[in-house]
Amino acid sequence: MAEAAAHLVDHVIPKVPVRQWVLSIPLPLRSLFAVHPDLLAPVLQIIHRSIATFHFKQTGQKRDQAATGAVTLIQRFGSAANLNIHLYALVLDGGYGNLDGADTAGTPDESTPAPAGRAPTFHRASAPTRAALQALLTKIITRILRRLTRLGHLVEEDGQTTLAGGITDPDDVMTPLQAAAAHYRIAQGPRAGQKVLSLQLAPRRSRGDETYPALCANAHGFSLHAGVRIAAEDRRGLEQLCRYITRPAISNERLSVNRAGQVVLKLKTAWRDGTSHHIMAPMEFMQRLAALVPRPRLHLIRFHGVLAPNAKLRKAVVPVPPTTAPAHAHDCDHTPAASAKGRMRWAQLLKRVFDIDIEHCPHCGGQLKLIAAIEEPTAIARILTHLGLAAQPPPRAPARRVDLFQAA
Repeated sequence: MAEAAAHLVDHVIPKVPVRQWVLSIPLPLRSLFAVHPDLLAPVLQIIHRSIATFHFKQTGQKRDQAATGAVTLIQRFGSAANLNIHLYALVLDGGYGNLDGADTAGTPDESTPAPAGRAPTFHRASAPTRAALQALLTKIITRILRRLTRLGHLVEEDGQTTLAGGITDPDDVMTPLQAAAAHYRIAQGPRAGQKVLSLQLAPRRSRGDETYPALCANAHGFSLHAGVRIAAEDRRGLEQLCRYITRPAISNERLSVNRAGQVVLKLKTAWRDGTSHHIMAPMEFMQRLAALVPRPRLHLIRFHGVLAPNAKLRKAVVPVPPTTAPAHAHDCDHTPAASAKGRMRWAQLLKRVFDIDIEHCPHCGGQLKLIAAIEEPTAIARILTHLGLAAQPPPRAPARRVDLFQAA
């Protein structure tokens, strides 16, 4: 999570304004994309083209003379460990011009043109209105349904669009697990088909349209949110946003085991009906986890437009971090994520995530170096006692036995 975010900030996303676009999709399409993850590629292409065209119209640029880019993360989970495929797109909030009329219709697999003559100039886009956002969502929905219908996965009859022949694959053991996880139900065991147990508090009061953010549009089970924008100079805020969208599916702080041996999952935010916790047997929880695992060789991070790997304009817009950090550097902007041939060191991760600098003296800022590795227990105990720390580790209690293979 932290290393992926650092890589995006240091090596991929240019120092221009970035807007986060979040697209949620209805339940039938979540199950369809879970069984056929290859369909996400044309869907992402439609979304990127629609948002790029929207930006070009805002900035007054022509499509064949401008280019933009995006990084999209495919998230497969919801706060209740349910299967919820939705898309987080970090889109450059504007477009690059001065491309001398070359074709710049960027897609994840297409190459954008190299700059000719002058360097590309970035033109910032204004914030979308709610009406414009609603019109954009309608256009995206129409194009997605049209593409899926043309591919044979949807059928349009009497003005209604339905799944063609369902999505059940009898030879795939993951299909029932994914279908149950998408609908908050149990796939296997004595309680198969039932909803998971839940704890409920007093339900929240509904306030109508006030419960939705200003820059949020909803239609036909789809939802498009574009209310988060990061300024060009706020690289720390951009890295925090990247950590959020690349976070893992389960938070250990929200998991616990009750006295009956059941797994208790605390929701990040209580639902409108007051649901605050889900209670599952160990095997029911394992079924949820299995449904969230992506298919092999499925890339969850996609790059579009000028940020695509083969884009010719990519080298001209991506940031070039310093190869070494100065001794007095304390800001994440001056600490390179990693070299091109290796991963981030633990010292760099500690500095980026927790602001713990173990490479520089806290008093003079000088460079620290390793002088000895103490392994003698007696010497270690004397040093810890001198520093006022516990010389003995805390006692270890035996692990409680939880039979995960017991029938739920």
